[in-house]
Amino acid sequence: MSYATKLLTTSEADIEYAAGLIADGEVVGMPTETVYGLAADAENISAVEKIFQAKGRPQDNPLIVHIAEAGDIGRYARDVPEIAYKLAEKFCPGPLTMVLPKRDRIPDITSAGLDTVGIRIPYHNAARKLIRLSGKAIAAPSANLSGSPSPTTAAHVINDMNGRIPAVIDGGNCPVGVESTVISFENEAIRILRPGFISWEELSEFGEVVKDKHITESAGEGEAVRSPGMKYKHYSPKARVTIVCGSEQQFVDFVNNLNDENVYAMPFEISEKMRVPCIPYGKTAEEQAARLFAVLREFDEKSAERVYAMCPSQSGVGLAVYNRLLRAAGFEIINL
Repeated sequence: MSYATKLLTTSEADIEYAAGLIADGEVVGMPTETVYGLAADAENISAVEKIFQAKGRPQDNPLIVHIAEAGDIGRYARDVPEIAYKLAEKFCPGPLTMVLPKRDRIPDITSAGLDTVGIRIPYHNAARKLIRLSGKAIAAPSANLSGSPSPTTAAHVINDMNGRIPAVIDGGNCPVGVESTVISFENEAIRILRPGFISWEELSEFGEVVKDKHITESAGEGEAVRSPGMKYKHYSPKARVTIVCGSEQQFVDFVNNLNDENVYAMPFEISEKMRVPCIPYGKTAEEQAARLFAVLREFDEKSAERVYAMCPSQSGVGLAVYNRLLRAAGFEIINL
């Protein structure tokens, strides 16, 4: 089905209109503090099917369910451990998703057939207002075509979803810029399934924290994963991306010696020594997280064929940036 996609504001009237679409089983582009999401009623099988159709997303990739209040967690998850409520009190609303045993009201299509569901309370006011006004828990993966860089502006969503969904709410630039931290609870430990803005260091204040192997490794064919964004090549522009690990000078020397056409560099900041075109993505991990996906999309606008990206830090939110770049690069790394 083709739609005349409307661009909405965050006015009360427009969010009420979007909430009506959600209640009617449609899909709406929704701003959050992380990235824009494709929002639909998480309990409506046909509505969730429309998400997969719009994205071209494999149905063995679970969706995160967004709610407005921590008090609603028990409506969609069971056997919720006490630590989950402690983390919700500290970090929610915010960019944290907790994977918990699901209640039967969450259909298998939403959880990709798993007996667990990811629950998140977004910080963005427009997202929480949309949830409340629709009266629904909202399933919302990133609002991009499957495999392409996640959208951090309404323009990115329109670029990918024009004609595929009825409306997009323009809530401005997403300040965080990478998807939420996804965690589960195992043997009294917190397991990070997907890194995000809430870091290992912050979670460690609440007990033992372990990192899932799929943060830096690709999941095998047919291997089930409990977090979105960990199974397939993700976040990738049309250009072939390669991560380059080394000092700033080594990186500059490396890209300056390349003779290929349509090659771009992706440094932390612009260097006068660099002789190839470049788009910097930030000096700090926070800047890199906020800019990463927008920069990857810029390379498509410039018809880049090869992109060499400086390897970010793997501490704090830098681990999330590294994780997304790994998947954008298809795990192609050069160590200088």
